[in-house]
Amino acid sequence: MIGIVPFRHGTRRLGASYRFAAMVLKPPMTVMTRRDWEGGDWLRRSYPPSDGIVVVSNHLSWFDPITLCHILWNNGRPPRFLAKESVFSIPFVGQIIGNAGQIPVYRETAIAADSVRAAVEAVKDGEAVVVYPEGTITRDPDLWPMSGRTGAARIALLADVPVIPIAQWGPQDVMRPYAKEFNAFPPKTMKLRVGPPIDLDDLRGTEMNAQVLADATQRIIGTLTEMLEEIRGEKAPEQRLDYKTWRESRETPEEKS
Repeated sequence: MIGIVPFRHGTRRLGASYRFAAMVLKPPMTVMTRRDWEGGDWLRRSYPPSDGIVVVSNHLSWFDPITLCHILWNNGRPPRFLAKESVFSIPFVGQIIGNAGQIPVYRETAIAADSVRAAVEAVKDGEAVVVYPEGTITRDPDLWPMSGRTGAARIALLADVPVIPIAQWGPQDVMRPYAKEFNAFPPKTMKLRVGPPIDLDDLRGTEMNAQVLADATQRIIGTLTEMLEEIRGEKAPEQRLDYKTWRESRETPEEKS
């Protein structure tokens, strides 16, 4: 059985809301899921000077943030998620995640950059900031990673910290993508693979332009896809689904005007 590793020395003091959420969620996760985890030592290693990390993962379901919390918490890395600002307005839930120090993301607004600054400050302070590079649950019909947004790359390069990939498969059996359901029993196996830091060394210290961010993001999504191929034992399509194109194809003529 995997025990809980002591928290990193660089991690901020956990608040009551964070500990309450962990206390409530951990016991049912232990009962309702089976763990098939590999590579947790990459989370437990030191990454000087700040020891902070950016964690990236594929996004399968509304359930998979809980599986990420589970593996990170057990390996001494209490996560801070970048979450859509709408989540913070949900009664009770919003108060808990706000008090727990999660970071709201204000997309396409004048204060969108505040999320990046808060994330950079957190990883510089030694924390583990979790970013879904796809930006939302995958729309690929076979649940392969889509094209990525540049947020994870931007945070990692600005803060000069490692990007640790975690590929996961299994949360979609508890909750299908975008489905309001909860199929906890019989217990489902959560397959999570933690990989070594993604190599971005040649991009560090260079001018932060669109091409650099695009290259870094491509490496992040490519790594997660390769790791997911190993878990699933099959190859991903050569052509990755582009979320922006997918969304535009579903807009009505009125919405496009």
